[in-house]
Amino acid sequence: MSSIIQYNDVELLRKEHVVLKHVGFSVEPGEFVYLIGAVGSGKSTLLKSLYGEVPVSAGEARVFDYDLTSLRRKQVPMLRRRVGIVFQDFQLLMERNVYANLDFVLRATGWKDAGEREERIDKVLAEVGMANKSYKMPHELSGGEQQRIVIARALLNSPDLILADEPTGNLDPATGEQIIRRLYDISQAGTAVVVATHNLSLLDQFPGRVLRCANKKIEVQQ
Repeated sequence: MSSIIQYNDVELLRKEHVVLKHVGFSVEPGEFVYLIGAVGSGKSTLLKSLYGEVPVSAGEARVFDYDLTSLRRKQVPMLRRRVGIVFQDFQLLMERNVYANLDFVLRATGWKDAGEREERIDKVLAEVGMANKSYKMPHELSGGEQQRIVIARALLNSPDLILADEPTGNLDPATGEQIIRRLYDISQAGTAVVVATHNLSLLDQFPGRVLRCANKKIEVQQ
């Protein structure tokens, strides 16, 4: 099976400033990959390039069958349907309950049948241990529970790739460990997962390949 991500000599800019250059790495199906590095080293920029938020300015870059160097605007939603995204700050719709948050995503990505949407929502909530929380408002949930809902949201369209940007950044260590364990289990089931983190203690608990952002480059450590 071919690589899900393939970058070769890629350059990424933000506001015309070079953030990363000569980036080369690949990610295989079901692989668990850490992206580490200091604040401001380019981790978030790299993740955003993978789902079309930051353009690739030079090099060869492919995610699935999409050439990111020539990605058209109309292709971006189709790419993002195959990518689940987990944010540090959750980005839940605070005025809607859990069910409505997830239903909003399914409607936006083309699910027409209400019964099928309900079945899918029930399934992903069960997968993250939140089966009885669909009626809750986000503010009624702990940080760890909100992040579990975010993972459920990322799973809705059965993605082949999950990108998690500092998913434990706003959580206590024990809760953060639970979240990484959940993502690790997802990778073991066949979905590639890339986690940007500054919590290096996780690397020993949940082994994976390590990419380090440093000096505007990506160093493949293992």
